[in-house]
Amino acid sequence: MGRGSLDGIGSETGKFVVFTMDIPWKVTRDLLGAPPMMTIMVESVDEKWLDEKITLMPECETVIGIGGGQAVDAAKYMSWKRGIRLISVPTILSVDAFVTPAAGVRRNHMVTYVGKSTPDPLVIDFDVIRTAPPQLNIAGIGDLLSAHTGTFDWEHANARGRSEYPFSMDDINSARKIVNDLEDYLEEIRANTDTGLQAIVEGYMKMNTICIPAGHARVEEGSEHYLFYELEERLKRPFIHGNIVGLGIYIMSRLQNNEPDKITRMMDRAGLIYRPANLGLKREDVKVSLLNLREFVERHKELWYTVLNDTLISESWVDKILDNLQFES
Repeated sequence: MGRGSLDGIGSETGKFVVFTMDIPWKVTRDLLGAPPMMTIMVESVDEKWLDEKITLMPECETVIGIGGGQAVDAAKYMSWKRGIRLISVPTILSVDAFVTPAAGVRRNHMVTYVGKSTPDPLVIDFDVIRTAPPQLNIAGIGDLLSAHTGTFDWEHANARGRSEYPFSMDDINSARKIVNDLEDYLEEIRANTDTGLQAIVEGYMKMNTICIPAGHARVEEGSEHYLFYELEERLKRPFIHGNIVGLGIYIMSRLQNNEPDKITRMMDRAGLIYRPANLGLKREDVKVSLLNLREFVERHKELWYTVLNDTLISESWVDKILDNLQFES
């Protein structure tokens, strides 16, 4: 981790294949120090698309994922399937895929986590990351601040005897400390300084020390993510992960009556884009999702128990919450 940490990494890896996208590849290809055997431009993380690409890959020693969450997840998937070394080179911090071992793939428009692959090494090059639009790096705090609502949902489920895993108050307190510690770095994150970028990366790593031993991400994924999943499934369009999770945090912290003003101030200080107008969402899009969420989580049995399973979301409540947000006209 540092400035220039990517330089020459390709000369140390043997035969390698790169999974990337056009913009991150233009930024990084001359820094690797050696050419890849093949460069695969990631168009999708649909599992069928990824399996097709496996058949095209030559025999190699290493797969390098360069880019955002999709490129890194594609590389993780290939590393797992082929049993080869993985190097992760995030060029934006909008999602925590580069520090999580499972690959997030799409099955029928739903996120599914499969496999296990750990980068060796993980390369965090601040100069490369700062070539991305600042808002894409700021979006990285979405999967950290989501612990604010995620921990609440786990406590809520446990109180009703519905926790899917052995309950750990220590894990909850550790995740909440990660959120609270970010208070000191919000302006640095907004400015994309080395200190701010490092705070996001280290926050992800600290979250891993909770989630990997536990075998689940219950502390940082709950109702705030489920709003995102419903919108993506119904509208059949992608979102910048951290931003749409931010919208979920805004709304679900209010449904939970869980210090909504505090977490909203944190998102605003960091400059996180979470308002529907900036996400290309109309008022009706969000309203329909909120009124549909109970049915959505009950239909998707794989989703963990949260406030959505037993809290009434009335049309009047939805209108009140949405009145304070801005929407695409």
